[in-house]
Amino acid sequence: MNYEPMKLKGERVWRTYVGGKNLGRLHGETDAQDDHFPEEWMYSVTRASNAGREDIEEGICRMDDGSGKTLKEQIEGDPEGMLGKEHTMRWGSQPGVLIKLIDSKERLTVQVHPDKETAEKLFHSPFGKTESWHILDTRPEEENPCIYLGFREGITRELWQECFYRQDYEKMLSLMNQIQVKKGETYLVKGGVPHAIGAGCLLIEVQEPTDYTIRVEKVTPAGFVIDDQMCHQGLGFEKMFDCFRYQGMSEKEVKDTYRLLPRKVSENETQLITYQDTPCFCMEELETEGQLKLAGEGEFYCLYVLEGKGTLESPSQTWEIAAGAQFFVPAACGEYCIRAAQGETVRVLKMHGPK
Repeated sequence: MNYEPMKLKGERVWRTYVGGKNLGRLHGETDAQDDHFPEEWMYSVTRASNAGREDIEEGICRMDDGSGKTLKEQIEGDPEGMLGKEHTMRWGSQPGVLIKLIDSKERLTVQVHPDKETAEKLFHSPFGKTESWHILDTRPEEENPCIYLGFREGITRELWQECFYRQDYEKMLSLMNQIQVKKGETYLVKGGVPHAIGAGCLLIEVQEPTDYTIRVEKVTPAGFVIDDQMCHQGLGFEKMFDCFRYQGMSEKEVKDTYRLLPRKVSENETQLITYQDTPCFCMEELETEGQLKLAGEGEFYCLYVLEGKGTLESPSQTWEIAAGAQFFVPAACGEYCIRAAQGETVRVLKMHGPK
């Protein structure tokens, strides 16, 4: 059967750190405040893992059509039509990608995610958690918004463990590369690479579809005490250090390796992440002051409107679009059109699952 683009609702998710005010404002909440819901999960069939909240289903997105149906249910009803034949032959009904909006009031705790090989060995999962950060904006009150990415030169497992058991946060940060960031930059964070998002960053994160997060700080910068399970994810404090890659790099090497430069491929398209950068996902930015005609491509993709007003028009429906609108485009989707309103420039992120 032929499909049309499906409008979705994002799902706010509880985390150990504080933020999210700008996510609320994005959706029209004039009194939005920072709290423990600093992330909006989009196009998600992945359940969030939070100690003490196991009875609360968080992270699963729903259709924005009043039906209450989840994207997971929609996909499981027709995996091939929704995801594509080749995709389902490899991954079944799992899209293989998770996309989030993250708004950090405070620095996130230093953490790492397993790569595919380590995830399979330790968590019996076909997916690790390689991820990417595309900086959408920074908070004006933060003079030097930054990220921490990768170990500096001279790191050893023994030194890193010693810092952990002392809970010496300043020393941990000093062993990592601190990189100032600005709007429009994109960074790849491979599984095994330690990292932390700094305070004041609003970004879109595209990642493998797991929530395996190894944390080495037991207390967040705001003073929230993190449950041991949330630190080691069931591995225990000794085994969790198997998830780190102990490869030191200079700041220049980190930037050369993990900062992805945009590649303009046509008047309307700029590649931000390609399958040459990682086989886990890819992302491009589409831009128009007029109209763009699109369709399913034999594989699914996700659309997120960055800015501009206009319409998304399919054979049976027209949606008004503006910043924050999100659509899932099934593999078997027929032709549709994105049309900018007069005097507007519409910019859209187009994100794909694994190669």
